[in-house]
Amino acid sequence: MSSVTHSPNTHKRRVPIWDNARWVAITLVVVGHAILKLIAESDVAYSVYLFIYAFHVPVFMGVSGYFAKSGPPGMRQLKRLLTDIVFPYLIFETIWTIIHWLLGGDFWLDYSTASWTLWFLMALAIWRLGLPYLVLLRYPLLISIVISVGAGYLETIGPAFALSRTLGFLPFFVFGWKLRQWQITGRWLALRPAVLWRWRAGAIALFGILALGIGLNIELLRTLKIRRFLLYDEAYSEFGYGEFWAGGIRLGLILLGFALTVAFLLLMPRRKVWITALGAATMYIYLLHSFLLYPLRETGALDGPKQPWVLPAMIVLSIVIALVFSTRVVRRVFRPLVEPRARWLFKQEPSTATGTIVLPDLLAELGPEPPAPPGKQEKSPKPPRAQ
Repeated sequence: MSSVTHSPNTHKRRVPIWDNARWVAITLVVVGHAILKLIAESDVAYSVYLFIYAFHVPVFMGVSGYFAKSGPPGMRQLKRLLTDIVFPYLIFETIWTIIHWLLGGDFWLDYSTASWTLWFLMALAIWRLGLPYLVLLRYPLLISIVISVGAGYLETIGPAFALSRTLGFLPFFVFGWKLRQWQITGRWLALRPAVLWRWRAGAIALFGILALGIGLNIELLRTLKIRRFLLYDEAYSEFGYGEFWAGGIRLGLILLGFALTVAFLLLMPRRKVWITALGAATMYIYLLHSFLLYPLRETGALDGPKQPWVLPAMIVLSIVIALVFSTRVVRRVFRPLVEPRARWLFKQEPSTATGTIVLPDLLAELGPEPPAPPGKQEKSPKPPRAQ
């Protein structure tokens, strides 16, 4: 986007742990979408689904928040907001509208309501625009939690502009930003191996307790409709929780999401591994994987009881999809859609200088300047200055 040519030494060095986290998190997103149709008939699939959804979206939002800028946006940041988020959203929302029309639906472009996975782009745009204002407040993380819990009581907040999820998932985005303020990367990379594995042992234990708790209480979790809470896209009363304490469940899940996000990051390799180079392709995976899963989702191929092997097969398929969409070939082909540069749309000059011109008539109205006080050297009058 910038016209300035950078030498290789001026590029920011990528930290492997974050690229590793990006790729694993987006792969879990694909897995969660792939097994959705299996959870109604399979307790095992439902257990895997709840386990993944307890942390994979919070991690994805947290990583996005970690790299978000909280200062006043400059021209470069505003352009990136358009090219990285707004333009891809408009492109893919249009594509999904055409697909629905070709399959027999009405042709109706409604950019205020996101199709399937595109809600994240809309939410991300709002978060990035709002973060500089939110961090002006004294307790941005606490305020974001209050906003999220409180939004669940309001039935008027719906899917338009992905507002329910934007407000619901806001704490995880702010939490990611706070991790950067706490300089977690430097602290984590400085840990000695012995201390490192103590933390990792605690993270493994936390995930083990989570998996065991879900597996032993799967019927209760179905009854409690925990899945609906984890989606953050409805008011509590819309799925049967009209009680005043319903927000306490969301609060508990938010705090659990914070703990699992940290545990997830603790388990990520700190050095370059084979998935590190794939971490820069997460947006390609996110925007393109739904086109492969859509036929399985809509044709009914995964409806009804299925053989036990179908669940691991869908997990393997999800990993393959993530790997394929991480390749350079895919990125080169789909870059105009996922990362549209749109140079033709932007002005060459990022801004236009403006000022207030003092006209001769205004000078006449102001009258002559008063004489200088006695004993002071008279200075030549200065020309009027543009404000």
